[in-house]
Amino acid sequence: MAAVIIGVDASRLSARVTTGTERYTREVIKSLLQLAPQHEFWLYAREPLDLQATLGVEGREPARLRVICIPQARLWTHLGLAREIATRPPDALFIPAHVLPLSQAIRRTTRTVVTIHDVGYRHFPKAHPWRQRAYLEWGTWLSARFASAIAVDSDATRRDVRRFYHTPEARIAVAYPGPLPLVEVTDAAREAIRALIPALPDSPYALFIGTLQPRKNLRRLIQAWKLLLESMESTDVPKPALLVAGAKGWGGEDLAAEAARLGLGNAVRFLGYVSDMDKAVLLHGARAFVFPSLYEGFGLPVLEAQQAGIPVVCSNSSSLPEAAGEGALLVDPLDTTALAGALRRALYDDGAREQLIIAGRNNLRRFSWRNCATVILRLLENDVMIRAT
Repeated sequence: MAAVIIGVDASRLSARVTTGTERYTREVIKSLLQLAPQHEFWLYAREPLDLQATLGVEGREPARLRVICIPQARLWTHLGLAREIATRPPDALFIPAHVLPLSQAIRRTTRTVVTIHDVGYRHFPKAHPWRQRAYLEWGTWLSARFASAIAVDSDATRRDVRRFYHTPEARIAVAYPGPLPLVEVTDAAREAIRALIPALPDSPYALFIGTLQPRKNLRRLIQAWKLLLESMESTDVPKPALLVAGAKGWGGEDLAAEAARLGLGNAVRFLGYVSDMDKAVLLHGARAFVFPSLYEGFGLPVLEAQQAGIPVVCSNSSSLPEAAGEGALLVDPLDTTALAGALRRALYDDGAREQLIIAGRNNLRRFSWRNCATVILRLLENDVMIRAT
């Protein structure tokens, strides 16, 4: 195909706190640059970017990669980005997260591809503040209705976009994300984690990583942990700990108070936001990974845990069975007894653990960022939309 100019909303590359959407943006952009050296890419950012540190693009011809800084404090997408695109339109525009500029919906002068990660606010509206829910609803409707094509992280999200927004099948493509590369664990990082959690070297633990908000179902996880410990009272098996890592989101849940109310003490520990290095250390040292979320558009932490070679327990809802494959024990996220039982198997049933670890590694072969970016690149290059399978 002839060379084209592809604009990309790269505003999330400068986010101070990195969550799944920021990691998705980074990995897809990196893969697009590798896949299509013939195209010119314009990265729209809120501030200057260190491309080598962020994307590892050393050696790429500078003339074919530009960072365009748009200093817009408020309504960056609908004012700043929209104005830039109207002034100097690219041939195609990629939005990695939900929100199409309003002007593009009105004029439709540029071919646009938008990734819709999930519509969890439709399934669990009370798990979002009303202002956020209203903006998500409006922004997703705008993209689903007016974007040239929609990329989604899973078939579950594809079905949701069809169901709630009536987007034609031909305009939706499933582009599965890939596993995020775990950073190499250093001795210094291990020591830093031991200082943070003094009993870590001697205690088996299950790990949760994610933003702390109601949708992640952590209150029920803590209640399930209480049931697990009660079921082990008459055994000599070392009692495990539950480590919860992640920044606080909205919702005001006092999870530490819930753990204290149940008398769990140090059996549940809240670590706050952890760096990529600390996350890698925690994953490699964990006995099991648990992800009981009520709804996910995909569930990248599940792949990270499988990559680290630990058994996974996760919900049997939304896209999580799709992401986990056979490499997880799937449970009803509303059933604390079932969750406690699955955790016990993942922690102490050696046969089940071995099977889950092997199945998890095999499952990873289904996913790669190169494949994800290939689907998105096809949508950017072609007027006829291609459904990935």
